[in-house]
Amino acid sequence: MKLYTYSGAPNPRRVHIYLAERGIEVPFEQVDIMQRANRTPEFMSQVNAMGGLPVLELDDGSHIAESVAICRYFEALHPEPPLFGSTPYEQGIVEMWIRRIELNFMVPVGMVWIHGSPLTRAVMKNQIAAAADQYRAVVQGYFGFLDRHLADHDFLTGETYSVADILALCTLDFAAKLNDLPHSPEQKHLTRWYESVSTRPSAGA
Repeated sequence: MKLYTYSGAPNPRRVHIYLAERGIEVPFEQVDIMQRANRTPEFMSQVNAMGGLPVLELDDGSHIAESVAICRYFEALHPEPPLFGSTPYEQGIVEMWIRRIELNFMVPVGMVWIHGSPLTRAVMKNQIAAAADQYRAVVQGYFGFLDRHLADHDFLTGETYSVADILALCTLDFAAKLNDLPHSPEQKHLTRWYESVSTRPSAGA
């Protein structure tokens, strides 16, 4: 078993944090996305047809792609302590927040990255500056939504840290560090949550 990954990329980082939270060690292989090593015909034919990272290669040579899917695989193998919820209600709430973070937060941040970053200009030859500005506004609005929610909750799903917090942390750092789009320090509830989750030992994985 090994994990194809790339240091610093937000989606692989999700899996590294999850594994660190669970104390699971998996060998990994770096795939340089800046050199488009994940887009070579060999990688796409043998590892992941979509060309994305991370990808988990199992001992039989089969592969599981997508960060949340990989985390679910390990959750099934090692269910305690749970990061996807214990009861049906908790699992539903965690799933709700996974969807919210993926669709309403990560997608807009990704669009800022695609249309507004000089690092993506060589690949995205027709960047649309107006689209980047539009999605920056969407991200800033979502910061406000998270701040209001966290006024009454320690973590996204309530009082327990979950994989939804991992996704949100990676997205927040992706926005701030690679897109120059940090949340406002005046959003004190979001700031409190961020300081809590980003200082966990697993956050540096």
